[in-house]
Amino acid sequence: MSPLWRGALARLALSWAMLGLLFFGDWRDMVGQWWGSSTYNHILLVPPILAWLVAQRREEVLRLSPQTWWPGLVVFAGAGFFWLLGDFAGLSLARQLGVVVMAQASLAVVMGPEVVAGLLFPLFYMLFLVPVGDEMIPFLQTLTAKITMIFLGMAHIPAAIDGVFITTPAGYFEVAEACSGVKFLIAMIAYGALVANVCFLRWQRRAAFMAVSLVVPVLANGARAFGTIWIAGWYGIAFASGFDHVFYGWVFFAVVMGLCMAVGWRFFDRPIHAPMINPEAIARCPLVCRLKAFSTGPMVGLGLLVTIAGLFLGWGAMAEALAAPLPERLGAPTVPGWQRVAPAGGSVWLPLHGGADRRLRLTYRNAAGQAVDVSFALYDRQGEGREAGGFGQGALPPNTRWAWERAGPAFGTGKSDIVQAPGPEHRWCVTWYRSGELLNGSNLALRLHVMADHLLLRRRATSTLIVSASDRGAADPVVAIRAFLAATGPVDAWMDHLSGQR
Repeated sequence: MSPLWRGALARLALSWAMLGLLFFGDWRDMVGQWWGSSTYNHILLVPPILAWLVAQRREEVLRLSPQTWWPGLVVFAGAGFFWLLGDFAGLSLARQLGVVVMAQASLAVVMGPEVVAGLLFPLFYMLFLVPVGDEMIPFLQTLTAKITMIFLGMAHIPAAIDGVFITTPAGYFEVAEACSGVKFLIAMIAYGALVANVCFLRWQRRAAFMAVSLVVPVLANGARAFGTIWIAGWYGIAFASGFDHVFYGWVFFAVVMGLCMAVGWRFFDRPIHAPMINPEAIARCPLVCRLKAFSTGPMVGLGLLVTIAGLFLGWGAMAEALAAPLPERLGAPTVPGWQRVAPAGGSVWLPLHGGADRRLRLTYRNAAGQAVDVSFALYDRQGEGREAGGFGQGALPPNTRWAWERAGPAFGTGKSDIVQAPGPEHRWCVTWYRSGELLNGSNLALRLHVMADHLLLRRRATSTLIVSASDRGAADPVVAIRAFLAATGPVDAWMDHLSGQR
C-alpha cells in the first residue's frame, strides 16, 4: 500500500472515530434498535455486508488516487444541518440519517471523487444502517387487510372489513401491527438492492428485481393473512394463531425469498469473476476529472470537519437548554353545561403523552347524556423523548387494543381519527397541537414550528389536546364532541387557559 493511501486511511479512521465520539448517542440508539427490535434485526448483517462489498473492490480501489476534497464538506454541512433539524424536532430518524450521511461525506472529504466513484455502491448501501420502516406500519396494515379481502373473495369466503378488522364466519380478525409485513418488506428491499448490484449488470434487470423485491413481500403478507383466516375456518382461531407464528414466522417468508432468487437466477448477467468496478474507466471519466480540481490540504479538511460538527452540536445544546415556564399544576376547568364524571366503561383508552411535564385526563357529561373524554398534556420544551407529535404519541398508542380505522369528520384545524377496539367499540378522537400562535392537528406543522423556534432559540411551551367520544353510549359521538367544543369556546383560547397562558 502506498504512503498516499496509508495517510488517507489514517485520516478516515480519525474522522470516523471523531464522528462516533461526538454523535455517540445516535449511533448507540441505532445499534440498540438493530439488536432490540425484531423489525430491524436484519440490519445487524449490514456492517459485515459493507465490509464484504469493500473487500470485493479492494484491489481495484487501491489503484485509484485518494485526495482531500473540499466539496465533500458541503455535503457534510448539509447532513449536519439535517441532523440538527431532527434534533430540534425530536425526530430520531432524521438524526440517525444525518449521522450516516455525515460518515459518507467525511469519506468523500478524505478520499476524493475517484475513491467515492469506486465505492459508490457500498456508500449507498450504508443508508440501510438507518432503522426506518415503523412509519409504514399503518399503511401496510390497511393494504394487507384489503389484499386479504381480495383473496377471501377469490376463495368465496364471506367477509366484511372495517378498517383493519375483518369479520368472517370463523371469527373476528385484526391485521395487527405485527402482521403488517413491514419486517419482511424492509429486509427484502435491502436484500434486493444487494442482489441487484452484485448479480446484475443491466439497469433494466436491476430495476425489475427491485420491483419484485417490493411487490412480492406485500402480496405474500396478504397471502399469509388470508391463510391464517382460512385455517381458522377449519381448525379454529387458536390453532391458526399458533400455525401463523410457527410456519409463517419461520418458513413461509424464507420460501418466498428463495423463490425470488430462483426466478431471478436465470437472468443474472454479471460474470462470476468480473471485477466490480473498472478503475481505469473511473480515472478517465470526464466528470471525475473535473471534480478532482476541487482539492484542499489534508489537515484543512479534517479541521473543518471537526469545526462544522462542533458548530451543530453547540447549536443543538443551546436550544435543548431552553425551557418555557409552566404553572405548578393544571386545574380541571369548568365547562358550562357539562359536569365532571368518572370514566365510562368499555375498552380502556389511555392516550400517550411521553415526556409531558403536566397532564390532565378528564371525562365530562351533560344533561342530555352526552359524554366526552379530554386528554391534555403540556411540555416546557420539545426534544428527544418528549415529542408531542412523535411516533406512537397521542390518541393511538402502540401495542394496545385500539387500532386506527379511518379518518374522521372535519373539526376545523384538528386531526380527526376513528379508532376501533375488539367488540367492536369505535371511538372518535380529535387532536390539536398548540405552540405560540400555532393551532393545528398536523404533526408536520408542529415539527416545522418547533424547528423554527429552536433555530431562533425561542422558548415556547407546547400543548396537546385530544377530545374523544365512544359509540358505546346512546349519544352520537360526533354530535357530543361538537356540543362540548361549542361549550368550551375557541379551541386556541381554551388550550391557553388550560396551560395557564391566559
